[in-house]
Amino acid sequence: MDSRTITIRTTWKTQSIIMKKLKLFFILTITFSTLLAASLSFSACKMPEKMATGDLGVIIERMDGSVLIVNNTSLSILCRVKGLGDLSHASIVFSRDARFAFVFGRDGGLTKIDLLNGVIVKRIMQSGNSIGGAISQDGRYVAVSNYEPGGVNIFSVDDLSKVADIPAVYGESNLRSKTVGLVDAPGNQFIFSLYDGNEIWQVQVEKNADSVSTSTKKYLNAGKAPYDGLISSNGRYYIAGLFGEDGLSLLDLWHPEKGLQRILSHYGKGKKKLPVYKMPHLEGWAIAGKYAFLPAVGLHEVLVVDINTWQEVKRIKVHSQPVFAMASPDDRQIWVNFAFPDNNILQVIDSETFEIIKQFQPGKGILHMEFTPRSEHVWVSVRDNDEIIIYDTKTLKELKRLPAKKPSGIFFSSRAHRIGL
Repeated sequence: MDSRTITIRTTWKTQSIIMKKLKLFFILTITFSTLLAASLSFSACKMPEKMATGDLGVIIERMDGSVLIVNNTSLSILCRVKGLGDLSHASIVFSRDARFAFVFGRDGGLTKIDLLNGVIVKRIMQSGNSIGGAISQDGRYVAVSNYEPGGVNIFSVDDLSKVADIPAVYGESNLRSKTVGLVDAPGNQFIFSLYDGNEIWQVQVEKNADSVSTSTKKYLNAGKAPYDGLISSNGRYYIAGLFGEDGLSLLDLWHPEKGLQRILSHYGKGKKKLPVYKMPHLEGWAIAGKYAFLPAVGLHEVLVVDINTWQEVKRIKVHSQPVFAMASPDDRQIWVNFAFPDNNILQVIDSETFEIIKQFQPGKGILHMEFTPRSEHVWVSVRDNDEIIIYDTKTLKELKRLPAKKPSGIFFSSRAHRIGL
């Protein structure tokens, strides 16, 4: 007998029995595999063997403690990553090389995700309640803004080891404030606001031979209850929105010696404020060209501000209380979503004419929008429909819908190369 082959001799009856058993085995195997695949639905992350991260993104599934890794060129979902805890108010930043995503959970969890392999690299519980974070200019450190206990923790991006703890103690009472509006700034700095302390802090991070040191400059009397903050795309201006009074607080980081400047201090004067169902969100991309488009607290208006003078030039009446006013990367459009109970509406503003050029009604629970890096598409999360809707920004027509479990924040890896995102 040839040593490279094995001959099996059976009777016809034996072959028939074997074939029936094999057929049954294959039917059961295929059925089980089909059911398993349906039940997992993107759970098993079988990522392409060779892939770059430039067109990847991450979508928060807020009720499921999971995220979707997506491709914004192919308009597709690659996989689902589970086990991220409470994501009811979650945000994400990316490493400098866009390989890793850092997820800030509401439960104080900080999770590092490998985008190429679709796996959690490490997860730590760094506080009792966190509200967002930022990554340093040199890409070495990730900072987390905390409600409980109030303050900012800073970690090494490599192993999430803590390198600094900055308690937000204000005044003479030894109380700690919730921290909000945390952004990165040039010069390896972090800027954030103290909601309870009415202050803005500027933190410098320095890498020494065998340790990390921080120094903090505090700006007092920032205004009552700063609730969020943005930094201009060139890293010059930090703006804190105020919930306790009209106006905003401005810090010029090129000339910090000038201290804080109050802007738009009378935008609500003489008007009856409405109940605020959801706090507006300020983001770095709310600045388009020479104008900032800012959602007004408790009003059905978007404020247009000339960033050269910081004077109001226009008020755009919109459908309801705006939450996000987001500018496309090419500065041509401002997309606005709204607070409950009108969170089923989207409006598009032309940044040149300040006119509303389109209104959509995609479904209930529109929570977030994200533009592709060159502005051709915008992805919209529609929580109550369990889906993501993708629009063409030129034609303003719907392109595709993707399934997602109660989606909220959408974050593309192009943020890795932008200040304040």
